[in-house]
Amino acid sequence: MERAGYRLTEHNKGCIPDDTCQESRTNSGPCSAEIFLDRIDLFRIFTRVVETSSFTRTADMLNMPRSTISTAIRDLETRAGTRLLARTTRAVSPTQDGLAFYKRCLRVIGEVEDIETLFRKDRDGLSGVVRVNMPGRIGRLIVAPALPDFLSRHPGLSVDLGVTDRAINLVEDRADCVLRVGPLQDSGLISRRIGELNLINVASAAYLDQFGCPAHPDALNDHYVVRYASPVTGRPEEWEWQEGGETRTASPPSRVTVDNAEALIACCLAGLGLIQIPAYDVQQHIQAGELVSVMPEWCAEALPMTILYPHRHSAGDRVTTFVDWLEPLIKSHVLT
Repeated sequence: MERAGYRLTEHNKGCIPDDTCQESRTNSGPCSAEIFLDRIDLFRIFTRVVETSSFTRTADMLNMPRSTISTAIRDLETRAGTRLLARTTRAVSPTQDGLAFYKRCLRVIGEVEDIETLFRKDRDGLSGVVRVNMPGRIGRLIVAPALPDFLSRHPGLSVDLGVTDRAINLVEDRADCVLRVGPLQDSGLISRRIGELNLINVASAAYLDQFGCPAHPDALNDHYVVRYASPVTGRPEEWEWQEGGETRTASPPSRVTVDNAEALIACCLAGLGLIQIPAYDVQQHIQAGELVSVMPEWCAEALPMTILYPHRHSAGDRVTTFVDWLEPLIKSHVLT
């Protein structure tokens, strides 16, 4: 299928330059609008390559041949008059000019996608899907039970809720926004901090009956802890507490390491050791007398809780609407 200056390919269902068309090589005539649209496609390809650090992954995500991605990047670098990407045998990364170009591309694409979705609303308001990802227990215990309220307020919207303790990539996991707990790296994403998450130290009543209650973290060498492996690094986290305005850490004895909150709580309930955990996670167990708060004066520093989303996203007002609903919900349950 062809149109002036471009071929619509079966591989990518999009526009690529057709060198056989004389008009496509001019700045006037019936192809001028098509050339603008093709530049937006080039911007989209470029941002995907930057975000995935891979031509191959970008090709898979966009359902295009890898050769098309390579050609698009060469075309874009020619248009820009500078090298935008540094290529090695293992990865692709933006040059200094490429990083500046990437940020500008995000703004341009965001404006275009906002225009494209400007009138995609039904008579009752917003419509479409909001794809959100968050830590498992927050999703299961807080957000999922409250979704009927959100959906009743916005009958044209639906929610794709992903729950996991691992760190996700918004691009590769196709999420519109993500709720993150803990310090953030500079990701180039828009961040909206909604508060801090208190951590407490707890142990099972059975464990304390057997081993006694530590009065200070320095006494943890005589105890066991259940270690939590970071979903970001994969390494077990140290025991942490605040003392004299400073953060102190220790590595108490441990016989069990887990990589998600559900297993961490289960091991603590089984009497395998002390844990550090967000207070909301174990409130019911404390009220039931199954777990006991210990060393309340020596807790870890509260963790920031942040909502992240890309500069460019076709969800537009849908994401903003969901985040505006989510923020007070989270605050009412877990934040200080």
